[in-house]
Amino acid sequence: MKRVVVTADDFGLSPEVNEAVRIGHESGVLSCASLMVGAPAAQEAIALARSRPGLKVGLHLTLADGRPILPPSAVPDLVDGSGQFRPGLVGHGARIFFSPRARRQATAECRAQVEAFQKTGLALDHLNGPNQFHIHPGILGAVLEIARHTRIPAVRVPYQPIGTMPASMAWMSALMAPWVALTRSRLRGAGIATNDCLFGLFESGAMVESAWLRLIPLLPDGLTEIYCHPAVATIGVLKESMPEYRHAEELAALTSPLVRHALELSGARLTSFSQAFAAA
Repeated sequence: MKRVVVTADDFGLSPEVNEAVRIGHESGVLSCASLMVGAPAAQEAIALARSRPGLKVGLHLTLADGRPILPPSAVPDLVDGSGQFRPGLVGHGARIFFSPRARRQATAECRAQVEAFQKTGLALDHLNGPNQFHIHPGILGAVLEIARHTRIPAVRVPYQPIGTMPASMAWMSALMAPWVALTRSRLRGAGIATNDCLFGLFESGAMVESAWLRLIPLLPDGLTEIYCHPAVATIGVLKESMPEYRHAEELAALTSPLVRHALELSGARLTSFSQAFAAA
């Protein structure tokens, strides 16, 4: 059976993203959204989700490109002088990997974000992170530690089959494969469900209608997550942080009759993580 979870990331980042999530869910194929609990428009996103119980919401665990939930003084190794997370994934990731103190701070921040999500009253559908940073060894370790005491039902695993991506990117998939396999094994060993594959990993910022129509016929059996970054306009924080993303076109794809028809022809059933694993 083909089951598809369609997720919008960056929920709560801006009003433009929140409005796109509303439209994509009400008029399109969007089934889930991933909430950034510390983002500028998070409260608006939470209110929107509370009024739409059919929209399933997960945590977009953020440890880069944003502000922590904890006071900067509690996570000094993770932030710069302005209190923002340190820029860049490589140096930031190396710091968390090699420094026990930074790892403890990262674990504390992860726990604070999970607790902040719980306080919203929304049911946690899944967990993931910007740029797939949640599978960084230090961050994944924190997630697994938190999962011992807090139920985390599902975590995104960034595996996109080689045959579904641009040929020029196949080397990256091969490079990631051992770590992705280990990540999946560790998560499932902890009783945390995962998607079987992920579409959009190599189309990030460009999950437009043509990308959907290319990928849908390639859907395998099992649970596939298709993720995207819709917004009604690329302005404000979106223009500052991801000016090259085609946000409005991604929203148009979610509401495209051609995309919906292609999904119907594929035999795939739209679902969420919580619905998919409740039925399993």
